[in-house]
Amino acid sequence: MIANLVSEARAAFNAGVTKPLDWRRAQLKAIIKMLEEHSDDFEAALRTDLGRSPAESFLLDIALTRSEVKLMIKNLAKWTAPRKVPTKAVSRPGSSKRVPQPLGVVLVIAPWNYPVQLLLVPVAGAIAAGNAVVMKPSEVSAATSELLGKLVPMYLDSKAISIVEGAVETATELLEQKFDHIFYTGGTSVGRVVMQAAAKHLTPVTLELGGKSPTIVDASANIQVAARRIAWGKFINAGQTCVAPDYVLAHRSIVDELVVEIGKSVTEFFGSDPQQSKDYSRIVSDRHFGRLRAMLSTGTTVVGGSVDAASRYIAPTVLVGVDSSAPIMQEEIFGPLLPIVSVDSMQEAIDFVNDRPHPLALYIFAEDSKVSDQVVAETTSGGVTVNGTIMHITSPHLPFGGIGESGIGAYHGQASIDVFQHLKPVLARTTKFDPSIAYPPYTKRKLRVLRRVL
Repeated sequence: MIANLVSEARAAFNAGVTKPLDWRRAQLKAIIKMLEEHSDDFEAALRTDLGRSPAESFLLDIALTRSEVKLMIKNLAKWTAPRKVPTKAVSRPGSSKRVPQPLGVVLVIAPWNYPVQLLLVPVAGAIAAGNAVVMKPSEVSAATSELLGKLVPMYLDSKAISIVEGAVETATELLEQKFDHIFYTGGTSVGRVVMQAAAKHLTPVTLELGGKSPTIVDASANIQVAARRIAWGKFINAGQTCVAPDYVLAHRSIVDELVVEIGKSVTEFFGSDPQQSKDYSRIVSDRHFGRLRAMLSTGTTVVGGSVDAASRYIAPTVLVGVDSSAPIMQEEIFGPLLPIVSVDSMQEAIDFVNDRPHPLALYIFAEDSKVSDQVVAETTSGGVTVNGTIMHITSPHLPFGGIGESGIGAYHGQASIDVFQHLKPVLARTTKFDPSIAYPPYTKRKLRVLRRVL
């Protein structure tokens, strides 16, 4: 069945179905229509999967996706048009350009934590670039996957765009097929599997992975604001966000104050009992709940710490006194547990980050711009927000992606289209003038001229 779907998608691409801008525009508008007409259904499905509030689901999954797709529609002609570039003297008279060309049949594999946004934004980019698409939502967010499986064939052109539901066996069968690009969002270990499978066909990949995104808090930071923004970035979706602050490196002089202020922010956001808050999400599965609960034994709990297995609830939790060799400091947490590690200087914090794999995101809080500039200059990460968390990924002008173990490639805005098209270089020369200087025999005079112009 999967092989047939891929063959049908390739036949549609080869027949030119996906190339007209009108077709691409119609499919992008259909995605927006699907989101708008079934917003309540998506919010209900996300509530079932993640215990997510309707407001958070709308903001982080539906609205963000819709704004990205609208931007693609607005700029479709410009972002898919040939791009003029200079022509070197040796090739004149002539003109040069880069002609965007769709890659062919694209596979998009999405994760469970933001199962609408992280599926449909790359799918929209692939469609906007003129490709046929096979998409796979995560089986872990089962209600959302089922809804997408029902709606996608109703709204999008099934000749060129298909959705496949299933678990590991389905993903394995998909990866056995020949695609022209694979876009995967998820964990690093599965990212390696995807890359190995793609290598068999020499298929290029975009890997949006994760890792341990550090937050550095300098002694000069506005602690109250820093605490509020750290708490927001960490505890939305119960910490199940690839760019959530994974751990904090705080100057020793302000650690106690920071802990107090994060605790106040948690109460401000979710009340004295976050389990009763309609705005606080749940852990997606029993397996992930068990993994996170085991991490709670690390260090000293200074905020939160309560759990309820029946509802997969883990309170927004802050830990101190955590050993750097403990699992919570070695594995991506992907949950509402925030270790705070004391450092005596910003150089110590920078060295701590640089001794570990490059993170997907890095956050620095400092009122002293020299400190923030130093951290940005001396660390390597997929992206950075200064005096904030997460917000850099919301800008379509700042391509989102990792580096090293946190990912390969980037998207959002124009980059969401560029990642799915080949910018084919084209040089066009005239035949009305054909200077002999380019041809043998190469006399001394010719060489003198060539040395001046090359």
